[in-house]
Amino acid sequence: MSARAWQELVGVFGVFTLITVVLTVIIWQSFISVRAKASAAREQAYQELAARAVAAQEQTARELTEARAQLTEVQTRLASVERILREVE
Repeated sequence: MSARAWQELVGVFGVFTLITVVLTVIIWQSFISVRAKASAAREQAYQELAARAVAAQEQTARELTEARAQLTEVQTRLASVERILREVE
């Protein structure tokens, strides 16, 4: 083989290698982008779930406070009824 043929062969392999590397980097970056978008979607879903959990917990706390107030009122009424019944006896 002549020197010119070797240069052409090395050039062809060089261009092939360059194209392979560029395509590999493009594909790799696209996979990374897809993975980042999926991660962002999961994070958004987690934040929504956390917000719903906090709202549910706050609602439960309000209901518990109301139930305690009602229980106190019932206990007060019961004590009053017991007192009246004792007076009647």
